[in-house]
Amino acid sequence: MTSTFLGEFVGTAVLIYLGNGVVANVLLKGSKGEGGGWIVITAGWAFAVTMGIFVSTKFGSPAAHLNPAVTVAEAIKSGDWSNAGSFILAQLLGAMLGSTLVWLHYLPHWAITEDKGLKLACYCTAPAVRSAVPNFISEFLATALLIIALGSFGSIETGLGPFVVGILVWAAGLSLGGTTGYAINPVRDLGPRIMHAILPIAGKGSSDWSYSWIPVAGPVAGAAVGALILNMI
Repeated sequence: MTSTFLGEFVGTAVLIYLGNGVVANVLLKGSKGEGGGWIVITAGWAFAVTMGIFVSTKFGSPAAHLNPAVTVAEAIKSGDWSNAGSFILAQLLGAMLGSTLVWLHYLPHWAITEDKGLKLACYCTAPAVRSAVPNFISEFLATALLIIALGSFGSIETGLGPFVVGILVWAAGLSLGGTTGYAINPVRDLGPRIMHAILPIAGKGSSDWSYSWIPVAGPVAGAAVGALILNMI
């Protein structure tokens, strides 16, 4: 049995399991990937997006948004908001599941990792320099670019589409990710942040809710502007 809701849910879960999984692999104490660095993380996230698209289409969502920013942009471009709510709910729940799987997968490593900030980074983003306006601008611009680039080629769910999206996310991470960790996806940040607050992660600290609005509002605003630009072309 397949459905668009199931496709968005499972695809986003795979995205977050692999994406936050590579962060945990690089940052957590005792992991075989410890110290792998930024290129490993950005590559892992790029591949996570590609695999998430394939899984999402298989489970019933040919649109394979996996990101409320994409869902909002598509609704603005088409004028059809009928599926937006169900898509975003599925994406949020999928992100929560994916981050829970990361916790289970790296279960022994949380206790031996002393740095609370590194543990939080395995779930959600944080700025390199904390300043609300520049942080918002970074997320806004990166997501606007994402939406415009996505609108510049054909269907993402067939042929080379998923690989092109992966390359786009890789480019965003390598070029633009140094400021805020390039959430560019509200549920990529919000879902795991919720689970960081809920799960019994050994030695965890604050979930940094004071920052949490930026990786949600920035991408949504950027997506809206990116969609409007595409509609004007």
